[in-house]
Amino acid sequence: MNDSGFRSLGLIEALLSTLAEEGYSSPTPIQETTIPSLLAGRDVLGVAQTGTGKTAAFALPILQRLAASPARPEPRAARVLIVAPTRELAAQIDESFATYGRRLRATRACVFGGVGKSPQIKALSRGVDVLTATPGRLLDLHGEGYIRLDRVETVVLDEADRMLDMGFIHDVRKIVALLPKRRQTLLFSATMPRDISVLASSILDNPVRVAVEPEKLTVDKVDQRILHVRKENKKDLLAHLLREADVRRAVVFTRTKHGANRLSAALGAEGISSEAIHANKSQNARIRALDGFKRGEIRVLVATDLAARGIDVDGITHVFNYELPNEPETYVHRIGRTARAGASGSALSFCDSEERPLLRQIERLLGRTVPVEADHPYVSASVAESTPAPEGRRNVMPSRTMRSRNFRSSSSDRGLDNRNPWKPRQPMR
Repeated sequence: MNDSGFRSLGLIEALLSTLAEEGYSSPTPIQETTIPSLLAGRDVLGVAQTGTGKTAAFALPILQRLAASPARPEPRAARVLIVAPTRELAAQIDESFATYGRRLRATRACVFGGVGKSPQIKALSRGVDVLTATPGRLLDLHGEGYIRLDRVETVVLDEADRMLDMGFIHDVRKIVALLPKRRQTLLFSATMPRDISVLASSILDNPVRVAVEPEKLTVDKVDQRILHVRKENKKDLLAHLLREADVRRAVVFTRTKHGANRLSAALGAEGISSEAIHANKSQNARIRALDGFKRGEIRVLVATDLAARGIDVDGITHVFNYELPNEPETYVHRIGRTARAGASGSALSFCDSEERPLLRQIERLLGRTVPVEADHPYVSASVAESTPAPEGRRNVMPSRTMRSRNFRSSSSDRGLDNRNPWKPRQPMR
């Protein structure tokens, strides 16, 4: 592999060899700007979501700087601190450091809530080069005297907007107050609300600004469709679509934790194996679900938005927005779970009559109308009558000929009444 792109950024041979083995051929835009700046010791303010190569953008130069100035960490101290909003994202970042740094000797620890403290305390006792942590558990361990933050040389605040949404902004300010005044600081956020902008200006010193526009990346890569459907028919429509052969690995988004549980159970009753992942699940259950999803043992993951921040899995062919999000930016983040690493992907969004204002907000953010897919057996009659059909297609219930061509599964597989194949069964409860 030609690694000249990464070589030109000034990375050392140990990292270049690892990148070659991992199949990285050229740096992403955020890596091209961020890596040289961090190697030069600059602070960085990055506006970017996951899927843009952000983790490698800060992990690679951090590892190189640690290798250039080796020092034994003091007991209960860390040289580098990465703060992440969720357990899944923290574990993912820690795994990335392990992968990129396998030819180096940097020590690591990852701490988060939902599991016992004893192994984490033991890992911290001798000190570590890189500590990845969620805010709550980090402050707990600091308050109990198990970790000190006065020796941190570099701090990364990742997905700062999500920490704001989760109510962690005050914890983040407490953490920053415990850090040395002289340090390198990195702040990454998918969006830049006022509170995050104020935080950035207060903790960053003349930062290099890096911005990657997620809307453009997502629109270019993901085949997006809107499916208008009555709320009571959503479960049956989802079950019908999940039986399509091209749905090899899918994430289904719901707004609430209880909704994720109910939907996963309803799919199971239809013979479709799935797992729900959300903040109320134990850490071990979430890890098992994600591992099974990565290995292909679980084909469908039903997730809430907070839990989805840790889903960084290649090969996701479909994202289903079972419920449209309240914030249009969240839609962009959701569909960014697919079409990763140069692959293609599809995002199918269900929209009932109450969600149409949310759809209009999403389309305003994207700057275009999302195409309507009307060729499904649960199309809302009101939409079929009022929505213009794509060129050459009728935006009504498809004909028997079209249905036999597009939906090849049996009537029982489709979730339709056997006596009248084009009359939906009673919705799943």
